[in-house]
Amino acid sequence: MSALDSVQAQEGAVRALLRAREHGRVASAYLFDGPSGVGKERTALSFATDIVAGGDPHIVARIESGSHPDVRVFGPRDEGKRNIQVEVLRAEILPLAQFAPFEAASTFFIFPEADVSFPVFQPEAANALLKTLEEPRPNVHFILTSERPDSLLPTIRSRCQRVRFARLPNAVLRGILESEGVPEQSIAPAIALSAGRADVALALATDGAVDALTDLVMSVDDAVRGSGPGTLVELSEQLARRDDLELALLTLQTFYRDLALSSLDLSADELGFSTRGEELQARAASISPSAAAARVSLIHECVQSMQRNANRQVALDSLLFGLRNRR
Repeated sequence: MSALDSVQAQEGAVRALLRAREHGRVASAYLFDGPSGVGKERTALSFATDIVAGGDPHIVARIESGSHPDVRVFGPRDEGKRNIQVEVLRAEILPLAQFAPFEAASTFFIFPEADVSFPVFQPEAANALLKTLEEPRPNVHFILTSERPDSLLPTIRSRCQRVRFARLPNAVLRGILESEGVPEQSIAPAIALSAGRADVALALATDGAVDALTDLVMSVDDAVRGSGPGTLVELSEQLARRDDLELALLTLQTFYRDLALSSLDLSADELGFSTRGEELQARAASISPSAAAARVSLIHECVQSMQRNANRQVALDSLLFGLRNRR
């Protein structure tokens, strides 16, 4: 049995990796590109497990416990800007690549959220990694995962074979939420607003999260429709203090996406705010699809700027005033 059998709803990615393995053409570096919460890291670990363990259950167990020297995972830091510091990369990570493989025939270095670990605006560690990618050792493989590949250096992207990952279908999300013990009444609205991302669906499935975020989205829409500058600044300050700010903005983005699509003949299942159908239609009547789509783009740009460590308050001020101007 292949470890890749555990990967759900990513047939294209799995097929490409199996083909590479079968033909002995496993790339020295991969970039797994796709939304968060769709199985990129799981696929990376499964692919590495298949090659390193060769089906041996004892080796599989060591890899799963994180104790095998030929499958290593280096995520972003838990503190600060979360990028991997160049000193740590040079002293503790890259030297391992010079001596690998250690026990198996191949070694894998996996970097989840590589765009966070090696952001383009802090290129020191990225350039150090690039040098290793440019001079790959035999049987040493790197897998970078990213939902924002444009935040990586173009030279890093060019050294990696790209494997694309899709959003998860509703049936798969339902299975994940059920396996986590999410109450039935929370499953449908969490899936509707998740845009195919399991991590977002799980966050939304917590008690009252969907209703609270829906109410917040409606209040933001009310504010940008007719409030004065003072109200928008106050709302911006309130948003900046939220621990779930990115989730709130993603939910707001889904709302304006629904408004942009409301003129199309779509089934309710295709809209995130399907449970607010009448209210959605009423709000859609007062904004053109192009203006709603422009708001989606503004929110996307705001999220990206904050992920690049822009000042939250400044970014939110710009967003809210920008939303008001797109009517």
